[in-house]
Amino acid sequence: MSIKQVIVIRRDLKMRRGKEIAQGAHASMAALLQGATFEADGSVRVAVDPEARAWLQGAFTKIAVKVNSEEELLAVRDRAVAAGIPHALIQDAGRTEFHGVPTYTALAVGPASTERIDPVTGDLSLY
Repeated sequence: MSIKQVIVIRRDLKMRRGKEIAQGAHASMAALLQGATFEADGSVRVAVDPEARAWLQGAFTKIAVKVNSEEELLAVRDRAVAAGIPHALIQDAGRTEFHGVPTYTALAVGPASTERIDPVTGDLSLY
């Protein structure tokens, strides 16, 4: 079974390249760490489903794709929700860009099997 994570970046915002990378990284980590618990001894426990486990132990495939509006980004999120796929939507606080306005910038979908994730993200153009 092929497992991957798809990272969706909003291109209409014209973020600096480093900002785009940081926002995608935030989304990737947030999608994986949603079920994390922090123990008193400082350790972190992360419960992962079988697909995430296979992804972490395998090729760790990530695909970057783009959308051109907040509406498109939220539509992809809605498809991920409907499909029951782990995901994380990132809203930047706007401190360094966006003039202090909180702004949705990126979304990670998965990790999930190609069969589950392609109907959600397969129509998007590569970044």
